[in-house]
Amino acid sequence: MYAIVEIAGQQFKVERGQRVYVHRLEANEGTNVEFKNVLLLDNAGKISVGNPLIDGAKVAATVVSHVKGDKVAVFKKKRRKTYQKWNNHRQLFTEILIQGVLAKGETLKDSLPSVKHPVKTHRKYVAPTEASTEEVETEVKKAPAKKAAAKKVTKKKD
Repeated sequence: MYAIVEIAGQQFKVERGQRVYVHRLEANEGTNVEFKNVLLLDNAGKISVGNPLIDGAKVAATVVSHVKGDKVAVFKKKRRKTYQKWNNHRQLFTEILIQGVLAKGETLKDSLPSVKHPVKTHRKYVAPTEASTEEVETEVKKAPAKKAAAKKVTKKKD
């Protein structure tokens, strides 16, 4: 069962259990939201098309997290006019988990667990843990000793 629903001015094809990134919603993480702007509903091959909306149909979802999209570079230039303008933009999104597509009179029987996954970051530097700093210190102490031994060996050959 799937539906085409309008969320925040955009149309999405959604199914139960699907994660969708929509424009930022005014809802806290973990709250349940319902979208009543259902344009098309497919229930096991039986397709219902709204005019413009289907009466009583809705999509139940849970807000998982609020995230930022990828960075988009905006560059404007007018040649031979010494005009250049550089700007960046990151769109704000809300990740939602579709709990169910409900036709008129249906209710949500069981909800899917909203599993919190780690957000990917683009940072290259990760703060070291205590165990990793101890390993680095021991490696640094051993390294000069090896270089000194290598120099002694070369001096004996001459």
